[in-house]
Amino acid sequence: MPAKPKPANQVRVIGGEHRRRMLHFPDLPGLRPTPDRVRETLFNWLGQDLPGMVCLDAFAGSGALGFEAASRHASRVLMLEASRPACEALRQNRDLLKMERVEIRQAEALAWMRTAAERFDVIFLDPPFDGGLMEEALPLATALLKPAGWIYVEQADKITAPEGFIIHREGRAGQSRFALLRRS
Repeated sequence: MPAKPKPANQVRVIGGEHRRRMLHFPDLPGLRPTPDRVRETLFNWLGQDLPGMVCLDAFAGSGALGFEAASRHASRVLMLEASRPACEALRQNRDLLKMERVEIRQAEALAWMRTAAERFDVIFLDPPFDGGLMEEALPLATALLKPAGWIYVEQADKITAPEGFIIHREGRAGQSRFALLRRS
């Protein structure tokens, strides 16, 4: 029997306390949630649970990465999203799942990152592929990372670690290339 197609504009949390819960998001240009298989790989690399970790989901979109981190016991997840409709959907999903540890800010990620003073254990960078945002986002993220922190990068192009960082693990799924970076 063929697999049942997944309804459009929803993604499920794959692990943690909210496993199997569905997140709904608006149909917006450039918004493509990180696939289940890629998120499962990423959180295997990170060690499944993230207790006590502070995470930044810089281009939140559907919120798949940030909600996954919160479901896996991150102490705080900050989601940045420029789109008002996407922010509303993020807030609705947060409220539905009663995730008090998730903070959502309607903000342009690059502008926010340029002036931020906070430091994070894990930073998720998954901007729209066609926006050319990664070139500026990755150096900004390195400045916001705690010394033993991780940066997750997802993009269409080959991933190169910035100076002072190494690619800890990397993979590919469809059009996406993804990697987990850490300081060298």
